[in-house]
Amino acid sequence: MLDRDREALITAVRGLSETDARRRMVASLTTPIALVKHAAAAERIWFQRFWAGLDEEDCDGYSRRDVGTFDVGDDETLESVIDEFRRASKRSRDIAARFDLDDTKTQPLEGVVSMRWTLLAMIEEFARHAGHADILREQLDDADPH
Repeated sequence: MLDRDREALITAVRGLSETDARRRMVASLTTPIALVKHAAAAERIWFQRFWAGLDEEDCDGYSRRDVGTFDVGDDETLESVIDEFRRASKRSRDIAARFDLDDTKTQPLEGVVSMRWTLLAMIEEFARHAGHADILREQLDDADPH
């Protein structure tokens, strides 16, 4: 399910122009490209930082739990951000495979969480963001729902 949600997010944004990928249609920082960038950071936060215990400088990209997860550089393209998300997802799968589903760790904001909890949280988060991306894509494509 998690891999399916990862792909749903990518599918929703794939093929957008660079301009449309960055277009802000809501008050928040939510743009199609920013959703993918945020998802890559979420992968690093939960799997690289939390489960693998890596320091920020040892992660393969932004890994702070703040609004910076939505920041996309001017030099980044939609394809490069999708590639970043794919790399972070692969690394997450590799890290998750080292743990049993019932292994637990204490996370300061969430309390004691298991690998199972983490995977379910990621499924929920990426399903929500894929839905956000679908809505933004519908607006961008000027789809007529009738």
